[in-house]
Amino acid sequence: MIEKYSIADARRNLPRLIREAENGKTVELTRRGEPVAVLIGHRQFKRLARNRRGFAAAYREFLETTDLAELDLDPDELLEGVRDRSPGRDVPV
Repeated sequence: MIEKYSIADARRNLPRLIREAENGKTVELTRRGEPVAVLIGHRQFKRLARNRRGFAAAYREFLETTDLAELDLDPDELLEGVRDRSPGRDVPV
């Protein structure tokens, strides 16, 4: 179960919350009742970060496993209006 604490409570109880995270508990920090951060132990962080791939590797895998022609997507239609075509800002020479 995730323990929830306001940021103010977390400030007052930080050493205890760190011990909880070290012991495998997940501590959720909230601001005005809305979740804003999560405190986890280093072991759990390493486990989560270990299998993380970069964008290029994930994209290569996507291209290898997906037949783009089968998706029947028109890139021009899909990305229409995404690019900002304004001339940009003036740069002093």
